[in-house]
Amino acid sequence: MCIGTPVNKKTLLPELKPFLNFFYDIKNLISKEQHIIIRSSVYIGSIKKIIKITNSKNITYCPERIVQGKSLVELPKLPQIVSGNSKSSVNEVVNLFKKICKKIILTTIDEAELIKLFSNAFRYVNFSIANEFYMICEQLNISFKKIRIHMRDGYSRSAPLPSAGFASGPCLFKDTMQLSNYFDNSFLLGNSAIQINENMPEFIFKRIKQKINLKNKTIGVLGLAFKAETDDIRDSLSIKLIKILKKNKINFCQSDEYYENKNNISCNKLIKKSDIIVIGVMHKKYQKIKFPKDKIVINTW
Repeated sequence: MCIGTPVNKKTLLPELKPFLNFFYDIKNLISKEQHIIIRSSVYIGSIKKIIKITNSKNITYCPERIVQGKSLVELPKLPQIVSGNSKSSVNEVVNLFKKICKKIILTTIDEAELIKLFSNAFRYVNFSIANEFYMICEQLNISFKKIRIHMRDGYSRSAPLPSAGFASGPCLFKDTMQLSNYFDNSFLLGNSAIQINENMPEFIFKRIKQKINLKNKTIGVLGLAFKAETDDIRDSLSIKLIKILKKNKINFCQSDEYYENKNNISCNKLIKKSDIIVIGVMHKKYQKIKFPKDKIVINTW
């Protein structure tokens, strides 16, 4: 079972009802022999609620930690977290995952919930550090790319610093928000990371406005997915940037290699048509483009 567990876009509160309603719908259909394996990222305490709803002794929580688009590569390589509400259910699911994964890690249900949420929040906070450094460099007219190269060169303590970019998608932001919400918004690092990462499109737009008179100019947003080499636009900050352009009545065009939309134009047409090009996500194809010298290219990546 791997139903999505989003947060509400207006209230930013976790939407638990669709997730829990699934178990209310099936509780009278479950036999004692059936085993439910839950793979979703879940709000703290959700698995215990499911156990109570279903009254089943065969429930295991085995969160998936696969990078989108890499399931067939990563599933056999990554250790599998396994937790459950009975010894027999845990043993059963261990035997299943032993056929797939090289390593099994046994935890309590509470630990498994936090491992998944902490993993995504950890990555999200790391990206926010890079994005804030990028914003500082931009305001000083210094290249963050150069700074990052020199910081990491032969200095292992700075090696984990990621590159800047639109950090978004259906997992990192959402799971950071779930942790913050559970603790009454007292997850200080997580809250700051959300503010920094979600503000990137607004920051980019304001920097363009400061430097360029946008009258009769067209901004091209190249790459709409939340992540390279996918067509998934859930919580994409490129889409958020487009909304900002619309709100400010700026001429714009859009393109993506994987996500299909009636408003999309080809990559080549976007380059010709645009005065300013913002690379929203770094698909592999975009890494090879040699942009004309008369184009202003903003590439946070």
